[in-house]
Amino acid sequence: MHLQHGIRPNRAQFLQLLLQVLLVGLTIGMTRTVVPALAESDFGVPKNSFVLLSSFVVAFGLVKGVMNFVAGRLSERLGRQRVLLLGWLVALPIPLMIGYAPSWGWVVAATVLLGVNQGLTWSMTQTAQLDITRADERGLTLGLNEFAGYLGVALAGIVTAYLAARWGPRQGLLWFGLAVIGLALLLARFGVKETLPWAGAAPAPGGHSAPFHQPLRPRYARLLNQHPATQEIFLLVSWRDKRLMALCQAGLVEKFVDALVWVLYPVFLYQKGLTLPQVGWVIGSYGLVWGSAQLLTGRLSDRIGRHRPNVWGMLICSLGVAAMVVQDGVLWWSLWAGVTGLGMALLYPNLSAAVADISHPAWRGSAIGIYRFWRDLGYGLGALGLGLVAHFTGQIAAAFWFVALCMLLSGGLLAWWGEETHPRLNPAPTA
Repeated sequence: MHLQHGIRPNRAQFLQLLLQVLLVGLTIGMTRTVVPALAESDFGVPKNSFVLLSSFVVAFGLVKGVMNFVAGRLSERLGRQRVLLLGWLVALPIPLMIGYAPSWGWVVAATVLLGVNQGLTWSMTQTAQLDITRADERGLTLGLNEFAGYLGVALAGIVTAYLAARWGPRQGLLWFGLAVIGLALLLARFGVKETLPWAGAAPAPGGHSAPFHQPLRPRYARLLNQHPATQEIFLLVSWRDKRLMALCQAGLVEKFVDALVWVLYPVFLYQKGLTLPQVGWVIGSYGLVWGSAQLLTGRLSDRIGRHRPNVWGMLICSLGVAAMVVQDGVLWWSLWAGVTGLGMALLYPNLSAAVADISHPAWRGSAIGIYRFWRDLGYGLGALGLGLVAHFTGQIAAAFWFVALCMLLSGGLLAWWGEETHPRLNPAPTA
């Protein structure tokens, strides 16, 4: 059977995967507004215990980072669909654990399972979509993927805030979570196809056996072996290739922003006197701009390249985070949360696209998993760092300045170490 690459010839499967990542976003989004804002009143976290409050995101980041790495290798052995199904099976207890949590420790344990779920499911939607699309559609593909996911994150944060105000946080999260995860499991079983055959049919450049001519000439990172071991790929992506190392460190640090939004934005805004639905809308403006703008920023990078949008995104995020604590007001906070979302939209799909540009199809799943390992480890390191800064200074605002400075420095490193990876704009030299 002849397999075609591209969004159009694989439209039905592409849409199925977009629906899957929307449900992935809804699953993580249900914990983003209600849980941190009501951690003290409903889950027993002592007031101003910033390190304890951040513990659930630390746990999430560490587990998700590891599972991203594992998922990449697993998917090359078991297949993308099986790993996706496994991720949804792991998620089934999460709403029950949060809904009936007798202590904060149960919330942390549920977040560990959430990290496993997210590492397996979101990784697989991206890897499967990259399997079936063309290289010149990579920015658009990842932009659409991240759009669907973060649209789900934003919508879930807003909807669960209203459900919590009406039915209470536990019941609202319980029924919302069970409905989303149950639907996702059914669709993953009966709607999603295995895409490994498309990955196997992808053309390869010189240096790997390939019967077809490839019009684009990516500057693939070079490995010593055609069938590299996991350790060799990990070292290449993390350290040996400076371009990939620059992308990994930027991915890690940009998660400091999302950890801040997850852990301290709800507490900061709730302490400023906003109602829970108002908190949901301010934080939702970050997610909605982030999600919707990726419809444009992914395609933009297919035209102007990945490097400039990535660097711009890091700097805009730094500005947006710092501005949040300069002045008060719902409109002010909503504006700068949206600006921060715009920065994330510029960098988020395009860091992943840059990794995919220079990773050979034979080990691209592993490379993306390793990049996502470092990126989502940023949740854990960022949450721990901002929790410690807020604890020792006694000021939530200090955590905002900490994250803004880290983004500024990381963006500078990316500008220095990185380069354009788009194969049309910076092709490999002809042999």
